[in-house]
Amino acid sequence: MEKKSTYDYIVVGTGPAGAVIAKTLTDDMRTSVLVLESGGNHDRDKPIKDSTFALELEESFFPNYFWQGEGVPQEELDERAFEWTTGRLSGGGSSINGEQYVRPTSAVLRKWERLLGPLWSPDKAIRRFKALENYNGETTDINAHGYRGRINIRQAPETPTPMAHKLTTAIERATGYPTILDYNDPNTPMGPFTRWQLYQQPDGRRESSSTAFLSRDIMTATGRGVNNRKLTVKFRTTVLRILFSGKRAIGVEYLKDGKCCYAYSRKKVIISAGINSPQLLMLSGIGPAKMLKKAGIPVIFDNPNVGQRLKNHTLNFAVFATNSQDRPLPPLDPNALYTGGAFLPDPSGIDPDERAVQLVGIGSDEELTIAILYLRPKSNGTIRIQSKDPLNIVLADEGFLSNPDDMEAVKRIYRTYIKDIAIELEQIDSSYRLVSPTFDIIDDDDRLEEFIKENFDHNHHQQGFLRMAPLSEGGVVNRKGKVHGVQDLIVADASLVPYTVDGNTSSAAYLIGYTIAKQLSKRKKKQRSHPESGEE
Repeated sequence: MEKKSTYDYIVVGTGPAGAVIAKTLTDDMRTSVLVLESGGNHDRDKPIKDSTFALELEESFFPNYFWQGEGVPQEELDERAFEWTTGRLSGGGSSINGEQYVRPTSAVLRKWERLLGPLWSPDKAIRRFKALENYNGETTDINAHGYRGRINIRQAPETPTPMAHKLTTAIERATGYPTILDYNDPNTPMGPFTRWQLYQQPDGRRESSSTAFLSRDIMTATGRGVNNRKLTVKFRTTVLRILFSGKRAIGVEYLKDGKCCYAYSRKKVIISAGINSPQLLMLSGIGPAKMLKKAGIPVIFDNPNVGQRLKNHTLNFAVFATNSQDRPLPPLDPNALYTGGAFLPDPSGIDPDERAVQLVGIGSDEELTIAILYLRPKSNGTIRIQSKDPLNIVLADEGFLSNPDDMEAVKRIYRTYIKDIAIELEQIDSSYRLVSPTFDIIDDDDRLEEFIKENFDHNHHQQGFLRMAPLSEGGVVNRKGKVHGVQDLIVADASLVPYTVDGNTSSAAYLIGYTIAKQLSKRKKKQRSHPESGEE
């Protein structure tokens, strides 16, 4: 092996987990890390850094910054197909998402802890979030946030608009949940609010894993670590498969400038490729043996759990006419993006202390749209490879509404929350009227179901398809991200989520990456016979 192509660690991907791991592992200025990113660094491109583009990026810039792909037609949605994609650029999904910072609640993390042990307890997760974030906003508990981390979080807008206040008041009256100031405070996880917490720098520009952890104080524009940091980031470099010696991961094969290249690791290979992580495992011989053999791939470890248990939150909408005098955002803060919102339990009354519904206000000069996410779907999907060709897109079946309970849950949200919010909004201001769906559609079960299918949309909250759990419980990796059945291979991204998060997924990816990075750093210290320090 050539010395120049060998590193202590190889990290695949610069999304929330990969970038955190790369920076954390090289903080000692002794550990060498190679990071391979399939896209380029576009942090300074206006559509990426300017937050006002966030809600139109996929529609307007799909060829520029995204993986090109489509999932399989969805049987329960009249065979409609949706994009199967994420960001193909430095920062991965964090560079193209809607910028909402939503931590998993303690209710979800307690489930993680019961399955995986104290490493994933709510208390430890909160400590790690505080270490990661630099919170710029108000809160009911200053101890709920961190103020010295690298991820800038901006609560916005500073002065919410009348439209946001009217929506929040209507939700409060309709649901009985009082307005909250800080939904990421573990003590106030549910209720309506006028201000979202966004991945933004204080001036409103996007904060991604790239701007936070691969910034100019960490590496040069060409991907070299600064101040003797042993970090190398190679952009426009597509990893094809993991290399093994027996059952030990020793490196990767990748495509760069039309040539096949190889890089080798002394310690571990870490896969943080998001929705592309299962394909890499399967192409490398880890997955369902029958599928791998059919594709002509030598089996390294037979694990039927790879690519299973794919979860995604449902996404639907309700549209209201508004008062022409009401603006959705303050004129001086278009980066605030959203016009209020709420986290609520299932309207059925089941598990009243757990989040099940996310409402997002998206205003315009003439309309107020409420995006409706059901956060506890029972439907599962799958990710399968078609062949051993790494450039052949996977068959991603998200299985939307394949469990009929999910359709019933979404119908309950319309019948209870949306209908009651509409009534209260109109009482607050008669200009506000529900225009889609209309009340007669909500009251007609068959028409409402048809509306939900036609109105259904797709988000980027894919999770759980490389579950962090014991092998016997559907696991692909253990509690520290180590891939079952092989050595020196780790996965760290939102694909590990063992129980569906009750909000946007990017914070969970940061948490997973940082937790695994700290575990690896502790191991390095032990190997050097230094005293153990820091959090578990």
